[in-house]
Amino acid sequence: MDFFILGMLYLYFPEDKSEYIPAAISFFLFLIACIVTFLWIVKYSKKEELKTKELEEKIKLQNSKRQDEVFK
Repeated sequence: MDFFILGMLYLYFPEDKSEYIPAAISFFLFLIACIVTFLWIVKYSKKEELKTKELEEKIKLQNSKRQDEVFK
């Protein structure tokens, strides 16, 4: 408990609020980068999902043809 209280004493809140500007700018840059990365991952994932579904359909079609040949 004492460590928590002593740790809180080292927090620094500047009187001049303009010192927050660089932190805010870097925060928003990282936020934008995270959003762009997330959207890119979602887009790429959807493309891969379509490729996988096409491959799955192709394999199912081949398997059904093989089964038809076996049962003839």
